Amino acid sequence: MENLFRLADHEDFFSRRCIWVNGPVIIGAGPSGLATAACLKQQGVPFIILERADCIASLWQKRTYDRLKLHLPKQFCQLPNLPFPDDFPEYPSKKQFINYLETYANKFEINPQFNECVQSARYDETSGLWRVKTNEVEYICRWLVVATGENAECVTPEIEGLSQFKGDVIHACDYKSGQVFKGKKVLVVGCGNSGMELSLDLSNHQALPSMVVRSSVHVLPREIFGISTFELAVMMLKWLPLWIVDKLLLILTWFILGNMEKYGIKRPSMGPLELKNTEGKTPVLNIGTLEKIRSGHIKVVPGIKRLNNNEVEFVNGEKLDIDAVVLATGYRSNVPSWLQEGEFFSKNGYPKMPFPHGWKGNSGIYAVGFTKRGLSGASSDAIQIAKDIGKVWKKETKQKKQRTTACHRRCISQF
Repeated sequence: MENLFRLADHEDFFSRRCIWVNGPVIIGAGPSGLATAACLKQQGVPFIILERADCIASLWQKRTYDRLKLHLPKQFCQLPNLPFPDDFPEYPSKKQFINYLETYANKFEINPQFNECVQSARYDETSGLWRVKTNEVEYICRWLVVATGENAECVTPEIEGLSQFKGDVIHACDYKSGQVFKGKKVLVVGCGNSGMELSLDLSNHQALPSMVVRSSVHVLPREIFGISTFELAVMMLKWLPLWIVDKLLLILTWFILGNMEKYGIKRPSMGPLELKNTEGKTPVLNIGTLEKIRSGHIKVVPGIKRLNNNEVEFVNGEKLDIDAVVLATGYRSNVPSWLQEGEFFSKNGYPKMPFPHGWKGNSGIYAVGFTKRGLSGASSDAIQIAKDIGKVWKKETKQKKQRTTACHRRCISQF
């Protein structure tokens, strides 16, 4: 098999060696890839994980800020077949979550191939197999699991004058702590969970943050009556239609957080759960940022028109002197840059089929962690993918054993 593929692709004959993978190739060793690998282990299916970084969960280990905690209670964030330790808090810290993932990989004996950046992956119609190319190796496999996730690459917006700005400009992926910005006027571009939390962290470290709120956003309390808002929503959805749950959440939020419009934060016309389901926009969970906005320690500003030397001009004509810019402008999928396929994945790097049907395509391709439903969505994908591959694997393994046994008996009977 290996020699056949070497002859089939002359241009890679000398530059790459081919490796036949007796099972799926999983691309990405974040929580999604680890969950899929653990579920495949339970099904008895061999696999290989390719990871471009030098560690598991590189986004968590290398591109997150120090104060980060899980935004949802731990029971909604655990991976299949391994709960969080009982002594972990309700909202584990970044360090605790990384420790959990390392324990998870050790428990299920998951050993990714690190520093393996996938350059391309395509389905070979002639052989019916996937060809996955890295810098030096070409992996040949029957199944391909895309687990690179929704946050593979940073999104940097086009802002007029950004390149001429004389202060510091960093993306949230490079932000660690507000300590280095003490006493500085910092413009935070973005008002999602990251933008809100970075503004809070900057304020806590005696910086002077201004947060750009360009459009409407849902801000909900992290907990309502001592219960996680997410957990409460899940409970209510079992008995009530989504639009009623949205109404109740907004009423409860108004009682707890009050009217935020006078501080420059407007709510979308669509409810928070409906907006999440239709457009994938996650509501912000307040962990103290609103209190800082009310007290004036965090300033809310409108959209940016342009940046000058050390100044920002907003769309309403106002100007503000600033020392630094933090781009909390999110991330995107990088799948279109390496996957040579247009049937299952769309140009935006997400499966074309909406949830809950976006985990499986044709020709042995799967996607895990692209549901915009966090770690629980990734876990659900992983379980389904492993069962689907495992069913075929077990059937074919059983048939192979039967053929081997029958052949063995015929050979004995001849002597």
